[in-house]
Amino acid sequence: MQTYRLGKTGPDVSVIGLGCMGMSGMYGPADREESIATIHAALDAGINLLDTGDFYGMGHNEMLIGEALKGRKREDVVLSVKFGALRDPVGGWSGIDGRPAAVKNFLTYTLQRLGVDYIDIYRPARLDPNVPIEDTIGAIADMVKAGYVRHIGLSEIGADTIRRAATVAPIVDLQIEYSLISRGIEEKILPTTRELGISITAYGVLSRGLISGHWQKGQGTTAGDFRTYSPRFQEGNVDQNLALVEKLREIAEAKSVSVAQIAIAWVAAKGKDIVPIIGARRRDRLTEALGSRAVDLSPEDFAAIERAVPKDAAAGGRYPEQMLQHMDSER
Repeated sequence: MQTYRLGKTGPDVSVIGLGCMGMSGMYGPADREESIATIHAALDAGINLLDTGDFYGMGHNEMLIGEALKGRKREDVVLSVKFGALRDPVGGWSGIDGRPAAVKNFLTYTLQRLGVDYIDIYRPARLDPNVPIEDTIGAIADMVKAGYVRHIGLSEIGADTIRRAATVAPIVDLQIEYSLISRGIEEKILPTTRELGISITAYGVLSRGLISGHWQKGQGTTAGDFRTYSPRFQEGNVDQNLALVEKLREIAEAKSVSVAQIAIAWVAAKGKDIVPIIGARRRDRLTEALGSRAVDLSPEDFAAIERAVPKDAAAGGRYPEQMLQHMDSER
């Protein structure tokens, strides 16, 4: 498995990472045994970057990963953890907490749930509007000095805030949505990270399954599934978006690969500073994603993909409007 260095000072990570959120809900029920088997298969295939959040399943995801890592060498895994999102007992969302005291508290519980002594990359999930980013990053930097964190990352942060954060401590990567139908980072954010030597760990490269080539209209209606309220999956939008997938399928079939492999390969080909995070919950989906590494996109392929899925061609936002209003990356 080829590796890239994250940022100027970060760890070496596999060119594909495994996002584990879906193993703890968000897209309907997941199978615990299959989830653990998928993590094992990813590690055996050379994927060393595992991404999670302490709020995924209210701690369930971290405990799941901790179980999967038993018997594995700690130094063979790069754990990327988001923190700060507040949950309630019924699974609702109640804000973001980026206060320094909260940062250290969140980290303490994360170390316990994962069963490790340090986190490789620690990052606020979103910007707390009530706490200067300098204070939040400063608290993580304190934990770096104390040995509990190795590197600092960001998530869904805009260009100006990235610059402010980078004045406090080295930032190795920005985790943010990037796909054929979510290309907002190309205007300001990506030029900023490249100027500062910060990598991108791209989530949502298959747009929560929408452009995977597998999702069909009517799926994802289980209570708690993000797609039940995601604008791109709603009536009035979904048919237009699935039409884009069918155009992409024509290109994929001509190359004897899958739609998902084309979509992943497109993101991966955008630069060695971009690492796709694949949210595979099953081993067959992981195998398909790994196959994207063998997809070679020619200039003609890129042109055909651009014609099939032009920038801003998707109908609907990547999050509900009320959520976008509170995301620093959207300002």
